[in-house]
Amino acid sequence: MRRFFGIIGNFLCVALVAACAFFLFAVLRSPVFEQGENYTFYLGENSSARAVTARSPLAKLFLGEVKGESAVYRGDRYEELVQKYGANLLFTESVSGVTSYYLYSPKLGGGLSLGGEVVNLQIAVRDGQTVVGTPLIFGGW
Repeated sequence: MRRFFGIIGNFLCVALVAACAFFLFAVLRSPVFEQGENYTFYLGENSSARAVTARSPLAKLFLGEVKGESAVYRGDRYEELVQKYGANLLFTESVSGVTSYYLYSPKLGGGLSLGGEVVNLQIAVRDGQTVVGTPLIFGGW
């Protein structure tokens, strides 16, 4: 009987360590954006990066080293996202009906140098839809 409880105790200890390890893994790899219509995760560092599109932000947990991500939302969510990430607007551009805002958020860290500024958040708004990406929205939209 004593041996049985020793085995159960060892099993519970291993299970607890595994649960803690998974929790840390999930927290460290959790997606930046949530509650979007769909998500794209970039597995490289530029616009030719391999992109994986998913309906759930949790797909990020099962990918390799993700270098960037983006999410699509209904409506113009620019103001909401700027407040959420405490971002500072660096510059704006408008092309073919899409207004792109390039920002820096101290909450996100990292970033890319564009026009002498470090950008780590891009928000693009068009026709009642918003796409947000970090460090940028790679590819076309």
